Amino acid sequence: MSLFGQTVICGILLGGMYALIAIGMTLIMGVMKIINLAHGALVMVGMYITYVCYKSWGLDPYIGMLIAMPALFLIGCLIQRYMINRLVEVDSILPENQVLLTVGIMLVLTELARLIFKSDYRSVTTGYSSSTFFVGDMSISIPMTVGFFIAMAFTYLLHLFLTRTDLGRSIRATAQDRNAAIYMGVNAPRVTVITFGIGSALAAAGGSLLLPLFYLWPDIGHLFTAKAFIITILGGMGSTMGAIFGGLTLGIAESLGATYISMGYKDVVGLVIFLLVLLFLPGGFKSLTKR
Repeated sequence: MSLFGQTVICGILLGGMYALIAIGMTLIMGVMKIINLAHGALVMVGMYITYVCYKSWGLDPYIGMLIAMPALFLIGCLIQRYMINRLVEVDSILPENQVLLTVGIMLVLTELARLIFKSDYRSVTTGYSSSTFFVGDMSISIPMTVGFFIAMAFTYLLHLFLTRTDLGRSIRATAQDRNAAIYMGVNAPRVTVITFGIGSALAAAGGSLLLPLFYLWPDIGHLFTAKAFIITILGGMGSTMGAIFGGLTLGIAESLGATYISMGYKDVVGLVIFLLVLLFLPGGFKSLTKR
């Protein structure tokens, strides 16, 4: 029984960090109405920035995160302003062109990382990387616990930003009805740029929190794109609270799969859940609240 409890707790802690990454994706999707398939690559870039801060200056990953987040905010704003907005502002025969552009951005970022860092597996080992504490007979990872609470803190700060500030309300208004927001005086192009920057910064934060737990290599972005997309579908597109529940669900499912099936099938469990949700609950958890 203690093994089951430990597995579920570890899944919740991991899922909280997954959720932070997915919230960045769902925020972008809610405002821009496109699937950002470059999101995982932005996570990867944030992880490499944190890794360089650790290797070059000895900064703890949780401190390096404070450098990676502003850097990814700027990169995200530039990508949105000078690439994605150019397609949004013109009529296109294929609306999917915006999605294809994010695929191209993902490939460029991945290959740039491979050019600079090669395809070697890298890791960050701190004094607390393997540290644990005990709750009864259950051994809980300290990095996972700290990462979970930092992720929840960022989520709460985002909630305050979206509900208590004028810019946050403009973002929510643009997500609900872009045309109506424009008629009410909202500068929608500026809002979308800032939203993409915030989503990218959250991706960097999630990647930095997971860096002590994962190996780092250029193609890890594909893995995080898949996880963020699965969580977004689970929680319902555009739902921040749904992304939290989706992240926790995926984290628990992966943890149970790794413990009771095989570590090698951990990611397969998430994909199976994804297919089941698409077949039987296409609106995600959000649709359950409307019944």
